[in-house]
Amino acid sequence: MANSILLSFIFYLIGSIPFALIIPKLFGLDDIRNIGSGNVGATNVLRTGNKLLAGIVLILDILKGYLPILILVIFEIENNLFQIIFIGHFAVIGHIFPLWLKFKGGKGVATYIGFLFGINIIFGLIFIISWIIIAFIKKYSSLSSITSLIVLPIYIFFSNYDLLILLFFMYLSILIIFKHSSNIRRLLNKSENQIKL
Repeated sequence: MANSILLSFIFYLIGSIPFALIIPKLFGLDDIRNIGSGNVGATNVLRTGNKLLAGIVLILDILKGYLPILILVIFEIENNLFQIIFIGHFAVIGHIFPLWLKFKGGKGVATYIGFLFGINIIFGLIFIISWIIIAFIKKYSSLSSITSLIVLPIYIFFSNYDLLILLFFMYLSILIIFKHSSNIRRLLNKSENQIKL
């Protein structure tokens, strides 16, 4: 029990590392929170026009979600799937509510993708494929993420997973969708920025 609490806190701290804030500053750019949406995430870094930095941030944010699961599995710290999911998800929580930024973080999508691939590669692929399909059809990154967040629990519902796992993924989807509240408002009033593919 004590180990689980300690690991949850460590993974939360890992998730809290604001790479979208740190990497641009290392390369002499302004505070990312003063650019575009002000969001501390790879998509907002992309708005600086520097695709390389955005790519670096995206990879690092994905790794924040993937590595905790990898550590739990490789070192066999937990054998129960739900316990692995529960402890590992604190990296996603850390990204969304980072201690260092007064709990005002990113939307958590990239870190969540890393988390999904760590849990089950099928989960990650379903999310990515859903995202790509909607992105090509509608050209909205936020709508692509929201759709993928809805599709994954539906897949889990029709698979042979415990109800507890389904409920947990529903909770994560609701949390991340809630973080997209401003995007949803812009989508409804047709002021959301489209992505260029």
